[in-house]
Amino acid sequence: MTWWAIDVRTTPDARDRLGAWLVARTGQAVEERADGTLVTFAPDEGDAEALMADIAAAFEGIPPETTRRPLESVDWSTRWRDGLGARRLGRLTVAPSWTEPEQVEGPAVVLDPEMAFGSGEHGSTRVALALLERLLRPGDRVLDLGSGSGILAIAAIKLGASRAVGIEIDAEANEVAARNAARNGVGDAVEFLEGDAGALAPLLGPVDLILSNILRSANTALLPAIRSALVPRGIAVFSGMEVSEAALFTPVLEAGGFDVVEELTDTGWWGVAARRR
Repeated sequence: MTWWAIDVRTTPDARDRLGAWLVARTGQAVEERADGTLVTFAPDEGDAEALMADIAAAFEGIPPETTRRPLESVDWSTRWRDGLGARRLGRLTVAPSWTEPEQVEGPAVVLDPEMAFGSGEHGSTRVALALLERLLRPGDRVLDLGSGSGILAIAAIKLGASRAVGIEIDAEANEVAARNAARNGVGDAVEFLEGDAGALAPLLGPVDLILSNILRSANTALLPAIRSALVPRGIAVFSGMEVSEAALFTPVLEAGGFDVVEELTDTGWWGVAARRR
């Protein structure tokens, strides 16, 4: 479908009345440009012509000047990609799959999040990636709770983990994550499971490091399962929380048997790494 824009120009004293008429006639908002032009829209050329005829009939005494023009056909399922490019995060480079990044030094994750969360463009994801890079040891076994696009699990393997398992309740997100793992050549080292992280995490342990980039309420509810799944003195990285939530989560974290190791913030988002006591 190609939408059409109708530009309507009239005298200043008739503009408000014409704008109100257009809203009533089309059932949609009307854009007013700086030069006083009113802009409304129609789903096809026939509707645009009919609307122009109705305008002329309704305002016969002071006929507005109307012109129509086709709008660019936009695929909104991919338009969100505009402006996204390769991003260097510490030693790690995260690049969208639809770009061709220049040769980079160090590990890289090539990603298409599709409809799953996790592109490296969100502060909570960047915090988790930064803490992961700083605290991961070569050969670590990793769990990623709420794995979304798979970015954290894949990054863990790229940074030296021996094995990573993502747990996600969204089956479609797991399909996206599996495609991203294959795209990065780590499909044999990463597995994505569908289900409840609280129930599955203890069954998959013991692991050395757990990533939990989700809401504070979920992080709080998962604390016992995370502690159970970690080796003694294992590390858990929590993100997905705003800076203002740090004062609320830290006491709960410490009461749950963890000691804070490091904290980071990024554009209003807060993350914390804690060691199982």
